[in-house]
Amino acid sequence: MEHFRVIVRVALDTPLNQLFDYRWKHLDPLPQPGQLALVPFGKREIIGLIVAVLDHSELPDEKLKDALDVRAGLPPLREEWMALCRFAAEYYQRPLGEVAIPALPKNLRTAKTTSLERALKKIELLEPSTPGADVVRPTLNDAQHSAVDAISEARGFLPFLLHGVTGSGKTEVYLHAAESLLSRHGAQAQILMLVPEINLTPQLEGQVRSRFPEAAVATLHSGLAEGERLRHWLAAHAGRAAIVLGTRLAVMASMPHLKLIIVDEEHDPSYKQQEGLRYSARDLAVWRAHQLQIPVVLGSATPSLETWHAAQAGRYRKIELLERASRNAELPLVKLVDTGREKAIGGFTPALIAALRTRLERKEQSLLYLNRRGYAPVIACDACGWVSHCRRCTAFMVLHKPERRLRCHHCGLEHFIPKSCPTCGNVDVQPMGRGTQRIEEQLQDLFPEARLARIDADSTRRKGSAQTAFDSVHRGEVDILIGTQMVAKGHDFRNLTLVGVLNPDNALFSHDYRAGERLFAQLLQVSGRAGRSGERRGEVLIQTRYPQHPLYAALIAHDYRRYADSLIAERQQASLPPFMHQALLRAEAPQLETALAFLGMAAKAVSVDSIAGIVVNDPIPMTMTRVANTERAQMLIESVSRPALQFFLKAWLPGVRNIKTRARWSLEVDPLEI
Repeated sequence: MEHFRVIVRVALDTPLNQLFDYRWKHLDPLPQPGQLALVPFGKREIIGLIVAVLDHSELPDEKLKDALDVRAGLPPLREEWMALCRFAAEYYQRPLGEVAIPALPKNLRTAKTTSLERALKKIELLEPSTPGADVVRPTLNDAQHSAVDAISEARGFLPFLLHGVTGSGKTEVYLHAAESLLSRHGAQAQILMLVPEINLTPQLEGQVRSRFPEAAVATLHSGLAEGERLRHWLAAHAGRAAIVLGTRLAVMASMPHLKLIIVDEEHDPSYKQQEGLRYSARDLAVWRAHQLQIPVVLGSATPSLETWHAAQAGRYRKIELLERASRNAELPLVKLVDTGREKAIGGFTPALIAALRTRLERKEQSLLYLNRRGYAPVIACDACGWVSHCRRCTAFMVLHKPERRLRCHHCGLEHFIPKSCPTCGNVDVQPMGRGTQRIEEQLQDLFPEARLARIDADSTRRKGSAQTAFDSVHRGEVDILIGTQMVAKGHDFRNLTLVGVLNPDNALFSHDYRAGERLFAQLLQVSGRAGRSGERRGEVLIQTRYPQHPLYAALIAHDYRRYADSLIAERQQASLPPFMHQALLRAEAPQLETALAFLGMAAKAVSVDSIAGIVVNDPIPMTMTRVANTERAQMLIESVSRPALQFFLKAWLPGVRNIKTRARWSLEVDPLEI
């Protein structure tokens, strides 16, 4: 049987927008689509995904190489998973291999098979947490009951927007709906729950395990060790894990019995991948639900405008939870402190200091929100005007006083703090502005008896440190919590009755048209941390120079609808998303001229036949032009029609790929930042 052979067509993780054919000369095992194959590629041996098994190739035999191995021990990836990858590749204009292969655990992508063999044995250990344990189910209110019934009774594809005020019990709706579905389908059911950030997974995992003690639960996020991630992925792939929790990467998990998808905090920008394949996990979740004809629930107190518009237009079914779930719990009282009239000393107005002191006396917790880590955004010299610019980026070096460093948050460059001005020698170099480290220092002076905790990207670098800090707050070991957006959502601090918001005004005047939407979401979310237990009404103090701004008026009224509808009207008038569909071509090079020249050539590669209904804007430097000594520019492509934009991109990109340039470039469909 020496003449016997088949051709395996393989997708590889390469920037080449093509599939590759290899010979397979063995009778046993016969390869199948969806299996992984080890193949030679150049001087390397790499893992690829078999997308087809053929009896011939269009290439001459002398140009074909032999596939080396097939991962026969791994059940093939199913056709619906491969269809998801194909859709993502086509929509986001990337090669199939660049979508499918990175979606797999790293240990599946290596030439060695020992990790896979060990993990296949260990998935049997992914047992239910506490079989036979008593399950405590909180009593639902009428609105929650109606929401659970609507989701549980859904048949086929039905996207839900679960719009609930902070503390309205959206998580309980998720859990009850999951319980109903699992009881209906039994072992032939899997549920996918997505959260936007890793630090939100432990709390949700604890709730899920306590509610479903006899179900196998898997978690998928980038914080897992590679061996652990492989075991959990395999448990999902084999159908053993009834519930899979994870961040955005989990949307690509292989789940053969998927029956329900839940996207919590669906508005969060973290669901959009910003490197490599720039996909939206929320949007892929909706597509995947449509593909499988199952319901998908998008939950948020502050839905994205795209989701809100879809619900208002009737494409999504809207379910509203307008009251807090805890008995007698009211939404917090939001007050504005006009810093134009009431001067802030050291960042704190007298009103905020008094409110903090009151909570300390009552042994209640407070949260101070400042979305700026570090000690100060910049240090400066009053004598000559020098400021701590990063020499590699169009950005400032941020002062990190405890570490005695100036640090760029964009390229990671660090310096010691200068003892004098590098320009004029003045020794009186001072910090300007405030970050969370400086706020913590000033609070120690104001309230030396208070137990303080700071939670931001600097204080939670070590694995597990964020959860340790949150657990400390939940146990009542913290009086005042200082934090960035890490603390703004998803956490149920039962004894927290005061939220103070410092310096939110910068976003009111940003060039980014999404800045107002994001600020409103952040402030409404962080306000929702106060008064959740119902024992005492929460209070929110926002220090602002612009108390008359309409954003704050909507915030005081907890009126998301009013603010969202006003933004929708502005977007429609300005022809911005969701009324305009966009793609952004970015280029970077050591010289800005090189990047702009590439974009200019790309603009000229436009075919007249494909340009109907398309606007190709002029190339411009990015707002942050230089990062890590690399100059960056961009060109925006727009259309009122999503199909027209997709048609244009598919016709245009082959010409762009043929441009000879030293610039590195990437395309992002549906960009969040322009």
